[in-house]
Amino acid sequence: MIEKLSLDQFRNFKNKKLEFSSLINVIVGPNASGKTNILESLFLLSTGKSFKARLEEEMINYSSEMARVIGVLKVEAHDKKLLESKSSSGESEKTRLEVILTRGELNIESSFPQKVPRKKLLVNQISRRLIDFAGILKVVLFAPQDLDLVTQSPNLRRKFLDTVLSQVDREYRRSILSYEKGLRQRNRLLLKIREEGLSRSQLLFWDKLLIKNGDYISRAREEFISFVNTIQFEEPLSDFEIEYDKSTISEARLEQYAEEEVMAATTLVGPHRDDFIFKSKSKGGRDIALFGSRGEQRMAVLWLKIAEYSFIETKTKDKPVFLLDDIFSELDHKNRLIVFDFLKGDNSFSLVKVGQSIITTADENYLEELEKVEKISL
Repeated sequence: MIEKLSLDQFRNFKNKKLEFSSLINVIVGPNASGKTNILESLFLLSTGKSFKARLEEEMINYSSEMARVIGVLKVEAHDKKLLESKSSSGESEKTRLEVILTRGELNIESSFPQKVPRKKLLVNQISRRLIDFAGILKVVLFAPQDLDLVTQSPNLRRKFLDTVLSQVDREYRRSILSYEKGLRQRNRLLLKIREEGLSRSQLLFWDKLLIKNGDYISRAREEFISFVNTIQFEEPLSDFEIEYDKSTISEARLEQYAEEEVMAATTLVGPHRDDFIFKSKSKGGRDIALFGSRGEQRMAVLWLKIAEYSFIETKTKDKPVFLLDDIFSELDHKNRLIVFDFLKGDNSFSLVKVGQSIITTADENYLEELEKVEKISL
């Protein structure tokens, strides 16, 4: 869980310090007060990335050259690799996560700007690569844009899978980084083959790299989707399932599309073409994107988010922090009650018990069902 958060020149916050309780925290403030920015900073500490910035430098306050986000975590005893110090009094262990963002250069006692890294990740003040930083703080984010998971671009659904699996599996993080790098190189070569007549033999190394990493990515995604489809919830969350539309990558499939890939100058098969489909069990497996009401689509996303929470907890033995970004204004009364029951540990969710949650809202009236909350006003 996250205990303390410090924001320095991050978005609209020049200098902001926050403390969170171990259960339900509600951040209340008018629109444009920075509520979402706080959740973005927590997501950044978890994944090393933003869930809304197109460019990372957008997270830096417009008047500054650098931004810093620091989080102090209470670390579970079983995760000994992350422990910073051991208290003789038996108090909880702490871990300090830090992200430093720049625009690529700083004016440091010089008449000329100095080149610096655009992002630096630190654990207990020691620099770490993204592959070793992501997933120390585990979060599940439920934001208004997640309601588009059912109906919008497959890219959104692939990003969702990557966010979940990168938090629980270091090898997945390594595989996806290696795959994406190899994909860029292979596509450049395909363009040169088309434009300059280079030999296809130059693709051999990148073919093998993509097949090796793509196989791991696909197996991890299959495991997650299988978990989601087998977890038992009561109605109305018991009606949903997802179907994995997998784009297998293999020597045979690359050979099958060899001519088309050269013409398109792009790799046509592999996990970067994956998708998944939301289906309704009670309606004969109908595609909810095509045949479901908007209410059903929202219910399906809520089902997926709660299943995601359970998956992360099951895989890591840690309870992720549940981040809800002004979602209640987007949900109908029925869906809001489901979320409240989940947050309160209602018996309907006997398989899943939420730990710490951080909620943003501009209207406290939505939260009348909740008791014993820690209120943070902006």
